[in-house]
Amino acid sequence: MNSNASLLLEEQLCFALYSATNQVIRAYRAPLAALGLTYPQYLAMLVLWEQGEQTVKGLADRLALDSSTLTPLLRRLEGAGFVNRTRDPVDQRVVRIALTPAGTALRRRVAQVQEGVACKTGLSCSSFVRLRTQLHKLASVVAEEVEANAA
Repeated sequence: MNSNASLLLEEQLCFALYSATNQVIRAYRAPLAALGLTYPQYLAMLVLWEQGEQTVKGLADRLALDSSTLTPLLRRLEGAGFVNRTRDPVDQRVVRIALTPAGTALRRRVAQVQEGVACKTGLSCSSFVRLRTQLHKLASVVAEEVEANAA
């Protein structure tokens, strides 16, 4: 590496992650659109399929989004018939999100989309798992560092 390497775009980890993320999301876009989902809606549905009924706050925390960002997305999912939004009977300030039968049924079709995108990466199963594990670890380490420096 030369002395300017840290300022070269292609040497930036953030740019490599950004570029890879954009390409992976682009690979999801058309197949998800054919099912009536956007990529952020897909992420919300993944949490609901995995964990079941959620509060908007719980879902926002899991996706690392603000509740205000999530609300319009959930309205569209409800309009499409994939989720129901209801007020918590104990605390009316809390909105709960649950899958409808149509939302539950969509899981099988989305699994095929995910499989197709995974194949497009060209990674073997073990490489795919290893990369995903490294990225989760990276995100965790950076989040801890950011939190520690903010305190």
